[in-house]
Amino acid sequence: MTKNKQDPKAFVFIAIYAFIVLLDLVCSSNDSFYALRYYTKPAILIALILFFIKQKKELSTSVFRLMLGALLFSLAGDILLLFVVKSQLFFITGLVMFLLAHIMYTFVFLKKRNKQNKNKRFLLLTILYGAGLFYLLYPRLEDMLVPVALYMLVILVMSNTAYLRQGKVSVQSYIMVFLGSLFFMLSDSILAFTMFYKPLVFDNIWIMTTYATAQILIVYGILKQKNNAFLQQVK
Repeated sequence: MTKNKQDPKAFVFIAIYAFIVLLDLVCSSNDSFYALRYYTKPAILIALILFFIKQKKELSTSVFRLMLGALLFSLAGDILLLFVVKSQLFFITGLVMFLLAHIMYTFVFLKKRNKQNKNKRFLLLTILYGAGLFYLLYPRLEDMLVPVALYMLVILVMSNTAYLRQGKVSVQSYIMVFLGSLFFMLSDSILAFTMFYKPLVFDNIWIMTTYATAQILIVYGILKQKNNAFLQQVK
């Protein structure tokens, strides 16, 4: 295998993953197929988890366990959010699951923290972004004020720890993970905006597209951190 040869398994999985996401988007946008979301939505993370387990070869045990925990908590969150129409309790417990997922990701990213990397500008940008979104949502949060504020804080910390990996991992790994954290922040922002401010046109499509993109970028980026056989020099 030449150095620049692309890994066909990676592209097969990308195609499968994209198909599952597309299928879920179709089901979420059509009342006739909406019941199938109980299968298509969990299938997104299940596929990603299985692929991650198969490709984790050179990852350390601690990183593997934290990543697997983050993905499993995300899967639990996905399932719980399918039932929010029945009770707000499902939303709160789903929020907790994703909160734990973000904490797991944060610990993974901190393992490759570049202590020489100064984070003042990006930290300031994320603080301003979070404060602006919170200010917009604040009047309508009511009983959800504390949970949403805590969740926003955790995801902003997660994004900042992804930023701090610069210079300690490969460029591909850094870009993938950092972009993944930003897509995660965007997805959660859209979800919060639609739930507590006002619905957007095709909001679920935007939420699920950015969410699925976030998860696959983070997983790919972490795999690329150690497993150089994965996505060999894709250019």
